[in-house]
Amino acid sequence: MSQLPPKNTYSSFMSIALEEAQKAAERGEVPVGAVLVQDGVVLAQAGNRTLELNDPTAHAEVLVIREACQQISSQRLPNADLYVTLEPCPMCAAAISFARIKRLYYGAQDAKGGAVESGTCFFEQPTCHHAPEVYSGLSERASKDLLQKFFQSRRS
Repeated sequence: MSQLPPKNTYSSFMSIALEEAQKAAERGEVPVGAVLVQDGVVLAQAGNRTLELNDPTAHAEVLVIREACQQISSQRLPNADLYVTLEPCPMCAAAISFARIKRLYYGAQDAKGGAVESGTCFFEQPTCHHAPEVYSGLSERASKDLLQKFFQSRRS
């Protein structure tokens, strides 16, 4: 993992990702939020919508990548930064790689389903075509709390 940049360059974007995660929870979705930024401008923001759209690929990361690519009319986002509240899964890590995203910032680690520091460690595989710079642990406590509260409410 890389060294974190100064806090003022990322904290407001993680706040937006957390807001999107909260909105996802309010819709009954697993509370994961993402924001895609290029040159300090938010290109896309979303929370998970797998239930709402009946689409197992409608993870927050995939949704923002799709929207940003549409906005700039390109399949690649080489100068973009992705902020997400939870460590991306293998599908999302592959999408990040294929989109050539420059930097990935994420909050909570996902020991069970993650693929950056956990599980398959996708970006370290020889079949990975592009690996972004990775910064983990941003707003980690807030991200974990949101997920824990969501799943506790489901078990109650």
